[in-house]
Amino acid sequence: MSNLPVKVYSLSTCSHCKSTKRFMDECTVKYDFVDVDLLEGEEREAILKDVKKLNPNCSFPTIIIGDRVIVGYREEEIKEALGL
Repeated sequence: MSNLPVKVYSLSTCSHCKSTKRFMDECTVKYDFVDVDLLEGEEREAILKDVKKLNPNCSFPTIIIGDRVIVGYREEEIKEALGL
């Protein structure tokens, strides 16, 4: 399994985001995540700006594995990027 850093930008109410986190947990992948909808003010604006750089549509989940960006819950793409 890859030791690439994994970051998930998600929404706390999004079913695809929850599925992504569940999948990562089941695969025992270490990852950081941010539930963007739970942020406020400048912190939220800064994170949304970062997400838009990676994913201009600003849809969720936006997953970064190493230098690869995956938008949406795409299990096969996530597995491939993680080397699973």
